[in-house]
Amino acid sequence: MKRLIIKICGLNSPETLDVALDCGADMVGFVFFAPSPRHIELTAARALGARARGKALKVALCVDAADEELSEIVAALEPDLLQLHGSETPDRAKLIRHRFGVPVMKALPIARRDDLLSARRYETVVDRVLFDARAPREASRPGGLGRSFDWELLRGFTCAAPFMLSGGLDADNVAEALRITAAPGVDVSSGIERAPGEKDMDKIRAFIAAARRAVQQPVGLTTLRAGA
Repeated sequence: MKRLIIKICGLNSPETLDVALDCGADMVGFVFFAPSPRHIELTAARALGARARGKALKVALCVDAADEELSEIVAALEPDLLQLHGSETPDRAKLIRHRFGVPVMKALPIARRDDLLSARRYETVVDRVLFDARAPREASRPGGLGRSFDWELLRGFTCAAPFMLSGGLDADNVAEALRITAAPGVDVSSGIERAPGEKDMDKIRAFIAAARRAVQQPVGLTTLRAGA
């Protein structure tokens, strides 16, 4: 069995980053999107990125970012993966991947089975796909809203690119989510917070332990390629 990949996203302090790393997170995510309560400035990202180097893959979450902004983010964080969480087209994702020489993960909003067809447009041009709950029309940001979607939509689903599951996950439901979807990776942000943008160290520990336990894998550090 391949190791379950666990991504802890929206980190913005040395203390919570260290907990995620010590508990064996495979990916640590940093949000570069001003409307998000988890937004991080470049100077802070540079420091946290250096702290995480060699311990987990660093993921930069961006939303429809222009090339100039992406250049600044790549220079500051030196990410192992760029997470595109906006309306980026397959052509745009492919261009970003080529221009910046960094593997790309595309987040796709899911509400019904037809939404999975979007994955077919991206699965051969990106390194990973992330399925997240579709945000309501009035939302100010596309993710990190603590909403889940019907996991049954992913039962038996196969994708040419490795996929990750996101949206409304926490320590109490991650085992059920994995049982239904057999996702090779999970991504959590709001489910490990005490308030929007404020990570809870105990919740980080509980989530990682619950996810590993669900697939009977030991907690521990690992290093993997972004496309593995």
